[in-house]
Amino acid sequence: MNEHDHEEREPAGEPGAHAPAAEALRAGHAARAESAAARAAALSRYVERRGAEQRGAEQQGTGQQGTEQPGPGAGGHADAVWKAAHAARVAAQALAVLSESAPDPAADSRCARNASAAAAQAAQMGQLVDEGTEGAEHAEHSAAACKAALKASLTAGTAAGAQHLGADERLNAEADAGERDAVMAAERAGWIRADEDVPTVSTGVRSPEVMAMMHL
Repeated sequence: MNEHDHEEREPAGEPGAHAPAAEALRAGHAARAESAAARAAALSRYVERRGAEQRGAEQQGTGQQGTEQPGPGAGGHADAVWKAAHAARVAAQALAVLSESAPDPAADSRCARNASAAAAQAAQMGQLVDEGTEGAEHAEHSAAACKAALKASLTAGTAAGAQHLGADERLNAEADAGERDAVMAAERAGWIRADEDVPTVSTGVRSPEVMAMMHL
């Protein structure tokens, strides 16, 4: 627990006085966390699929001079798949923690922030496996999607900052807009497909590091 946690949980006024506001704020934070977790899950599947395709292409190209395409290589594929899967799991854990707790703008915004940060890591893996495998247009969309994911993570982090505690309407609106932009950019990059369901991600065991990151 950090120095801000006591302040975040101190009661102010009569019991339940801020419950309606907390409920309203939770809806926004929860929607953003759910969207980020879905992005991370879709990216994990995309990275796994892309890595398998690239490994197959490299195996077919063995012995055929000039057919190998530049890319992260077999070791990079495995590392990217693992990191994307881990990011999806962390995002799913953040969403689960939010859904299991009572409404608390500060805690809810941290969960949304952590889901967005995990989705940004997954986006970096998406861009990695896209390198050197498609035309210039796809590479441009992939880079833009990664940039949008990082921006969404930044705005979510600002909204959850110690000075705002997830209750600043303007910053929350900016975080919501950042998440929407990240989703649209991911769709343009082909990381998210409208005709596919969001993959199910096991939350696994919540590590002490993850729980500490969420200040829980």
